[in-house]
Amino acid sequence: MSETMPQEFWQGVEQFNSGQFYACHDTLEALWIEAIEPEKTFYQGILQIAVALYHLRNENLRGAAILLGEGSNRLRRYPDSYGGINVDELLSQSAELLTVLQQTSVNKISASELLENQNLPIPKLVLSNDC
Repeated sequence: MSETMPQEFWQGVEQFNSGQFYACHDTLEALWIEAIEPEKTFYQGILQIAVALYHLRNENLRGAAILLGEGSNRLRRYPDSYGGINVDELLSQSAELLTVLQQTSVNKISASELLENQNLPIPKLVLSNDC
């Protein structure tokens, strides 16, 4: 990992945490296109989780579940803390939301019912203690 993450990455973190998921995707995608490993997959994992949350907001529960899983799978190869982000916490929060989405599907709850009647565990990008 490079010693410091680029300023655009931190802009993407702010966008993610403020609920600007589409903007976060655009910001991180621009970094991802130019990146080399191991940052490339790290950016992709976070941006896929951002797109999952964008799908969730637009009541596309299936798309949200698929991208939560794909983004999480990409991030599992990283240590608990990477790039100044607590990866373990992001994975835990994403897994919690994925469980809710899967239960929603099994229980045949509509997306609008889910979004209206539940405090969803929306993931946040938490800074790691060692940055």
